[in-house]
Amino acid sequence: MKWKVPLFDLNFDSKEEEAVIEVIRSKWISAGKKTKEFENAFAKLIGVKHAIAVSNCTAALHLALVALDIKEGDEVIVPSLTFVATVNAVKYTGATPVFADIISKEDLTISPEDIERKITPKTKAVLIMHYGGFACNMDEIKEITGKNNLLLIEDVAHAPGAEYKGRKLGSLGDMAAFSFYSNKNITTGEGGMIVTDDDNLAQKARLLRSHGMTTTSYDRFKGHATNYDVVELGYNYRIDDIRSAIGITQLSKLDSDLDKRKLLVNRYYDNLCDVNELILPFKYRKDKSSNYIFPVILSEKCRISRDELREQLEKEFLIQTSIHYQPVHMFSKYYDKSRLLPNTVNVFNNEVSLPLYYNLTIDKVDYVCSSIKLILDR
Repeated sequence: MKWKVPLFDLNFDSKEEEAVIEVIRSKWISAGKKTKEFENAFAKLIGVKHAIAVSNCTAALHLALVALDIKEGDEVIVPSLTFVATVNAVKYTGATPVFADIISKEDLTISPEDIERKITPKTKAVLIMHYGGFACNMDEIKEITGKNNLLLIEDVAHAPGAEYKGRKLGSLGDMAAFSFYSNKNITTGEGGMIVTDDDNLAQKARLLRSHGMTTTSYDRFKGHATNYDVVELGYNYRIDDIRSAIGITQLSKLDSDLDKRKLLVNRYYDNLCDVNELILPFKYRKDKSSNYIFPVILSEKCRISRDELREQLEKEFLIQTSIHYQPVHMFSKYYDKSRLLPNTVNVFNNEVSLPLYYNLTIDKVDYVCSSIKLILDR
């Protein structure tokens, strides 16, 4: 379908092409010089000592959990309103994910109160997700994890560059994971990053990233090492220099991306703030957000369903929308009718994600909003 307003569009130009060509001409395309450069730049952005580039965010989450010694018999408290990878990564370790509810229709991040309710003697960690690029309530969450001696992992897939009280998201837990999937603020097609301030955790994550080997192929290629040992049961979670080069270029665009998204989000707020049928989550948040998506929630005053609204936007106005997300606890793999997460389920039944990306224009935002108003008015 030819969308008049797609949900997302890449912020790519000739700079990404030139970065890829440079790597190809260097004759080294696997993890090497560019990957290290990408890691250093990303660590500087987040304000942490270590950044470890990997093949995707799922790998980043898995390695973080393994590095923190999460294993069978442990419980990890997670949100259900997230992409399934957040929870799958816990299952990879043999640990049990325990689902916590979100705060409300106005705040779609994990509820500190429900986190505290879900703690048992088996709980070893809390894995949060900064939904839509908006920070979880980190003061309360860190107080809970601190007094209960729990590890804290941040899923920052939605939130590169976002902040909580002046600190970059990803710098507030024991370890954090970022995503560079194709629809993220920073994209390399596929890719992810682990960040931490802990030297030992960083060393373990680097080791596990590449088969548990004590030296890398690039080290041996450059003559810095001639052999290696395998000291851990590791994985092949490496990124390559082609994607790292794209990532470096994308990092240089992040500030302008966040500024443009903020402008577009404010336009959405101005257009939709008086629409009684809609709730606008995070509208009054002051901390810097990456504004990865723009979610709206249908209120009790709305006379059509979420699916009817989406269908009419698609068929009549050629506007693409999405849903973020179907709760993980409702999937067949994780389903358990005893899991009561009323806020999460209510939001899922009524949430629509509207188009938001760097190249979106103010006129297109106005068109989306006027189309929604027309549908709701009639």
